[in-house]
Amino acid sequence: MIFTPTPLAGAMLVTPERRQDARGWFARIYCEKEFAARGLPERMVQTNLSLTRRAGTLRGMHFQHEPHAEDKLVRCARGAIWDAIVDLRPQSPTYCQWYGAELSEDNGRMLLVPKGFAHGFVSLTDDAAVTYQVSAFYEPQAEGGVRFDDPAFKIEWPVPVLDMSDKDRNWPAYQRKEPR
Repeated sequence: MIFTPTPLAGAMLVTPERRQDARGWFARIYCEKEFAARGLPERMVQTNLSLTRRAGTLRGMHFQHEPHAEDKLVRCARGAIWDAIVDLRPQSPTYCQWYGAELSEDNGRMLLVPKGFAHGFVSLTDDAAVTYQVSAFYEPQAEGGVRFDDPAFKIEWPVPVLDMSDKDRNWPAYQRKEPR
């Protein structure tokens, strides 16, 4: 696996190294040993799968409040998405900054999203299938979110957002927190 730091503290693009032959290819998409060697989260307790039927559909921007915060390893297994993250950690040097990357079945890249980040994506293709390996079990009462178009972040989405859930549309405006 190739680990490439993003401009946001702690977030990482992970690209599997494909071994190809006449049959196709093989790639490792997670290795506890390789993650541990880089100080990255080693324990993933749950894997989730979403299917987004229509291009232009947004899912996000979600996070889990402490003590249920989760690291995520996000991968697009079919189709393509543009994945976005926002650093919501007041102590971080990249607080309130965002980063986005295309994840697709073709490029194979994954995005490691650290605890304390909001995460979401817009589908670039119909029938985009996305897996999320997470380091903590989902707790409904710990769910949080921020608006995809919040002026506090100014995320530059690459395509128009055509659809989203009412919940995602109605997250409150983000209130910037001062570091403690």
